[in-house]
Amino acid sequence: MREMLVNVQRALIGEVVMSEDLEAMSEALFNNQVPLAWQPNIGFLSLKPLASWIIDLLDRIHFLQKWVDNGPPATFWISGFFFPQAFFTGQM
Repeated sequence: MREMLVNVQRALIGEVVMSEDLEAMSEALFNNQVPLAWQPNIGFLSLKPLASWIIDLLDRIHFLQKWVDNGPPATFWISGFFFPQAFFTGQM
């Protein structure tokens, strides 16, 4: 994500050529939408606007990082998982 954002910034100031992918990403960012390049591969599918999607992504990262640092929590944020069905299968 960081590399893509840097490339969009560089394209906007003219340091690199604005490709179709970079233009689509800059339009999505301008319209407060999650760029298509992020949805299936980098992040998670959601209908939220970009600002809410980023907050949700940071919450998910924080939840998983606390789990790594402190061990399994007493309760689980089910909707915070990227693939909750796998978690349920593992619990069964």
